[in-house]
Amino acid sequence: MNAAVHDATRAPAPQRPHRPRQPHRLLDAIIARLALKNDAALGRLLALAPARISKIRHGQLTVSADVLLRLHETLDIPVRELKQLLDEA
Repeated sequence: MNAAVHDATRAPAPQRPHRPRQPHRLLDAIIARLALKNDAALGRLLALAPARISKIRHGQLTVSADVLLRLHETLDIPVRELKQLLDEA
């Protein structure tokens, strides 16, 4: 059987339902967990510019792999847990 035909007849991989990410919930959870005063304190802890934190909070920037790794490495929170916080509805 031709590979192109075989691929066309294969059932699509199951996908999880699309849920919009909630970056503000991730930021709020981290700030609460660490008893930080605000986004600026979180930005200082992670060495991120306040404007970048603000853009993430308001959905103008996504939470990049770099930010997830900074959170993980700085706070010792598993990446899986960070992603769950980001996806909570």
